[in-house]
Amino acid sequence: MPGVIVDCAIYRDGRRAECATDFSRALEEARAKGDAFLWLGMYEPTEREFDLVSSGFGLHPLAVEDALKAHQRPKLEVYDDSLFMVLKPVTYDDEAATVTSSEVMVFLGEAFVVTVRHGEASPLAAVRRRLEEHPEILRHGPGAVLYAVCDAVVDHYIEVASELQLDLEGLEAEVFAPVRRDTKNTAAEIYAFKREVLEFRRATGPLAAPMTLLQNPGVPYVHDHARPFFRDVDDHLTRANESVESLDRLLSDILAAHLAQMGVRQNDDMRKISAWAALAAVPTLIAGIYGMNFEHMPELKWRLGYPAILLVMIVIEISLYRLFKRRGWL
Repeated sequence: MPGVIVDCAIYRDGRRAECATDFSRALEEARAKGDAFLWLGMYEPTEREFDLVSSGFGLHPLAVEDALKAHQRPKLEVYDDSLFMVLKPVTYDDEAATVTSSEVMVFLGEAFVVTVRHGEASPLAAVRRRLEEHPEILRHGPGAVLYAVCDAVVDHYIEVASELQLDLEGLEAEVFAPVRRDTKNTAAEIYAFKREVLEFRRATGPLAAPMTLLQNPGVPYVHDHARPFFRDVDDHLTRANESVESLDRLLSDILAAHLAQMGVRQNDDMRKISAWAALAAVPTLIAGIYGMNFEHMPELKWRLGYPAILLVMIVIEISLYRLFKRRGWL
């Protein structure tokens, strides 16, 4: 499975050693040494490819099904002989303003860690390199790997939240800018941004319960001395969730303000239309009266009738214009 197995190694006393291609034999070797564990990384395995691993490691069939199908919520499940956790790393494309999530499944057991990755956004390679540079952390066993993966995913949540906050400030400036722009595009942009925040929330929100569970005593394959580290990760996750909540509330407020601005602008437009219609109605009315074909009408024989009527129209138009201008209708 050269395209599926990303990396495989045995770590003894925090030091890396290559493992055999027979995973069952490699696992037996790690368990026999007592202070070693096997870390196997996989990328989007098929059911047939993963059967070789699940049978050798004794993974629970329900967890295996979740790992193969992906599209899971972040969760933590405890089985008799393994621990199964799902995390959703996210990436943010600043140019396209899109949040993309992937999935990382972590199987934790006696002397082994199996990570399954779906999608492109994944911190696993960087996590493995960072841990191999600090063997004192790897000496703590599979629980240290789970902590490092959770820490990397949650720390990136905070970075993505900061990037979203910057783009939100730019969007807020556009909405409240004095110069008008296309309101349809603005509303669509706000709604699209809100959908990206919702995608981000799907990754951060459900992870709170698993992180709380990892802080409790009695979780298998996680030593008690690791609980303060998971508490620190949970603090960072709380910050990320608070940022997501703040972003969502601000977007709702910006959308409401934008809709209110649209209503005000429509009222302004209607006032201007009404004012110009009133200005056009006066000369139309007067011209309509004198356009009637009656023989006996006042001022028809008066030489100054035409300029007088024009003067009356001009005076009335100027008076109406000044009135509407003073009231802010024009």
